[in-house]
Amino acid sequence: MRVIILAAGQGKRLLPLTAEVPKALLDIGGKPLIERQIEAFAACNVKDVVVVTGYACGRMEEALQAIAARYGAKVTCVYNPFYAVADNLASCWLARSEMTGDFIQVNGDNVFRSDLVERLLAAPKDPVSVAINVKSGYDADDMKVMMDRGRLTEVGKTLPVDTVNAEAIGFYVFRGTGVKAYRDELDLAMRDPQGLKRWFPSAVGSLAKKVAVSTIEITGLRWAEVDFPADLTHARQLVAGWDQP
Repeated sequence: MRVIILAAGQGKRLLPLTAEVPKALLDIGGKPLIERQIEAFAACNVKDVVVVTGYACGRMEEALQAIAARYGAKVTCVYNPFYAVADNLASCWLARSEMTGDFIQVNGDNVFRSDLVERLLAAPKDPVSVAINVKSGYDADDMKVMMDRGRLTEVGKTLPVDTVNAEAIGFYVFRGTGVKAYRDELDLAMRDPQGLKRWFPSAVGSLAKKVAVSTIEITGLRWAEVDFPADLTHARQLVAGWDQP
């Protein structure tokens, strides 16, 4: 199993903290955010890591080299030269040559532990699976999900709240035939004149019209997504509890 981490963005909503440091390298309880991700995967023996870089790529590559050595991981970097003008669909498209076998794709701003990775690995080995979280209400920034009997039918931030069943938290698993199906969908999406302005979940939503996309519920597991300063504070508080003996 390989993991592909999308970490090309600067994280402008966290300025001035990200004026020189990309979001993925922000300190979360004494470790860079992306190190906590690689640590969680390495604990589950997933040590083949691809990172899509962009903003401050030199600094990222230097940090990743040291992180890889600490966890015995193999880290390959794919540079996205369009990070400043494109959304993350382009990052996925640029990484498609690394999508050669089963892989987990994760957003570079998620903070989590190995228990979440274990949940993904233990799920049924369906071609395409999306990790979801169920909660009482959803806001404008949530990547909302509609489902039909456990299958994803729609995913997007602008779905009507009264039709939403869960949120996609940034973990996508592709196995077997799902790998090529996703690659093909990315290629098709980037041929759209609006491709540079699209998020990759739109490609997953399109894919769901062609193949069954399963869901993996992680409700109850502790994790955080870092978009705003308040999220950073929350993530640091979260890991402080994890790191206590």
